[in-house]
Amino acid sequence: MNIILLGPPGAGKGTQAKLLEQERGLKQISTGDMLRAEVKMDSPLGREVKALMEGGHYVPDHIMIALIAKRIGEPDCKKGFILDGFPRTEAQAAELDTMLADRGLSISAVILLDVDEEALIKRLGSRRGEDGSRRADDEPEVVKKRLATYKKQTAPILPYYEKEGRLKRVDGMKPVDVVASHIAAILNQPGLQKPHA
Repeated sequence: MNIILLGPPGAGKGTQAKLLEQERGLKQISTGDMLRAEVKMDSPLGREVKALMEGGHYVPDHIMIALIAKRIGEPDCKKGFILDGFPRTEAQAAELDTMLADRGLSISAVILLDVDEEALIKRLGSRRGEDGSRRADDEPEVVKKRLATYKKQTAPILPYYEKEGRLKRVDGMKPVDVVASHIAAILNQPGLQKPHA
């Protein structure tokens, strides 16, 4: 089972991904972590990525797809994966579908955690670290900027998944366990249980 998890900062994607890892044996794939790991390994691809990043350039789609293809072939992704932070454009979404189809795989579900922006800003503003301090990126002005960036980056891919009926919306403002049960209901639908091309 392969899932794409979408939602703005603070919507609870990380929390839900961890629960899915524990309950279903799926592996969360963060594209940022993957890029850093490749650079650290100093592989030919890693050196190319490092040069691009140091030059302030975006990593091209074909490299991102190659990295994801390599990552999902690893043993810990045998039961499936959760993509977080990718795709961000319609071209990336289409390339991802093609790469998966070439391997006899597909995306089982695209889940969007819908949130009320004002309520989310309040929720993040009241979030505290273990020492009682507020994270700098939870300040209201910072949160508003992060939400604007998210909308600009993610809005373009929603129609791609919507037109194929693959996009499922879940109310991300509900308590963690309620959101988890709504996601489980989507993933337990007949036809999603086995990977299909």
